[in-house]
Amino acid sequence: MSTTLLAPAQWAQLQFGSAELGDQRRTERLVNMATHLAENPGGTLPQAFDNWAELKAAYRFLDQPVVAQEQITEPHRQRTRAACCQPGEYLLIEDTSELDYTGGMGREDLGVIGDGRGRGLMLHTTLAIKVEAWNLEQRPEGVVVGLLAQQCWNRRAIPARKHETRAQLLRRPRESQRWAAVLEQSGSPPQGCTWIYIADRESDFYEPIERCQRHGVDFIIRACQEHRLVGPPAYLSQALERAPVRGRMEVQLRSRPGQAARTAQVEVRTATVLYRAPYRPGGQGANLPLHVIEVRETDAPAGSEPLHWILLTSLSCERWVEVQRIIGRYTARWWVEEYHKALKSGAKVEESQLQRAYRLESLIAILAVVAIRLLNTKHLARARPDERIDPKTFGKEALEILAEKFCQPKGGWTNRELIRAVARLGGFIGRRGDGEPGWQTIWRGWHRLMYMAQGAELILNR
Repeated sequence: MSTTLLAPAQWAQLQFGSAELGDQRRTERLVNMATHLAENPGGTLPQAFDNWAELKAAYRFLDQPVVAQEQITEPHRQRTRAACCQPGEYLLIEDTSELDYTGGMGREDLGVIGDGRGRGLMLHTTLAIKVEAWNLEQRPEGVVVGLLAQQCWNRRAIPARKHETRAQLLRRPRESQRWAAVLEQSGSPPQGCTWIYIADRESDFYEPIERCQRHGVDFIIRACQEHRLVGPPAYLSQALERAPVRGRMEVQLRSRPGQAARTAQVEVRTATVLYRAPYRPGGQGANLPLHVIEVRETDAPAGSEPLHWILLTSLSCERWVEVQRIIGRYTARWWVEEYHKALKSGAKVEESQLQRAYRLESLIAILAVVAIRLLNTKHLARARPDERIDPKTFGKEALEILAEKFCQPKGGWTNRELIRAVARLGGFIGRRGDGEPGWQTIWRGWHRLMYMAQGAELILNR
């Protein structure tokens, strides 16, 4: 059973109860904070704690530099790693986001973001998704397993190094080293498991591809550079010019700022190439075999930028359905974007008024796991709609409130019925053509349900 719908106290104990923080009292405080933030994910501690003594204790917890973000999330990451070692296919999706804390007083120790004038932190996430089904358009349906890795850091302004050689540039630490670095920690997938690393154009360079191949992890990486090949042809673009059209299909594009959601009609070409290894300090690396898929929109609407993806992959492209599924997996990259949106809009991580970077990093670590719980509620109804709800784990009072308000389903509560009922508390109408609710509507309903359950519990205990 998924842990997403556990009562907040049980969920927090499961996710943080084994954290090693040097003192059992710190771990207990962490579990209590996670419980309150799961019930009231408003980003600020005063919203989560209505008891002054508990609020002061939470501030004391965050005021300890000895407690690092990695220590707080270690139990969750261990659970995620163990889940990803069970038989099945897992998508390891990476992306980087900025957390904006510009405008707060006394935040001089925060790094630069955006154009250099903003202040905040950088967050790099590796999100693990288990594929549980494929729809008719060959797009994967699944559930969020959890965070396989997450890094939070200050980006310092780097002074220009005018006389730095290329060798010196390659030897010094760089932010780009974070891409696929999780594989150095997690190692190779066990037999019966398929791990597929998915990343956008920022990871289009030699090291992430080499790491994936060395650890036996498949990959889908969107290209943005003109790669040299062991030719002929000598360059990637030349190989794609010679490649035949494999087929045509539709790609669903999500809405973005200034661009509405739409369906793109695309033609697809594939090629197999040998990627020439670039020079690195210490010698030349091994050349890497790749499959390349070009996805190009043929008739874009006026005023819209035509879709054009070049995907580098290790997955087989022999059959047309295999090519379709590779493209479908890449479109699943929006899960990590949705996760960062859940962290900012749902858990409201940028609302905190904490001033020091290390305090913010500890709070971010807790809310990062809360956001996983938030995001997964949306997908449980799709991936596991008929899974039964255990009243002992979800909470008897909460189920009774939903049954009183919307009537209990004849066959009992399932993931789909429960999540739709919770979403109705958050404003979801649930008409036949409305589809499934989004996580924001679900979370508004969950917030209301928790308040109602707490009120019922107080009345019963009087």
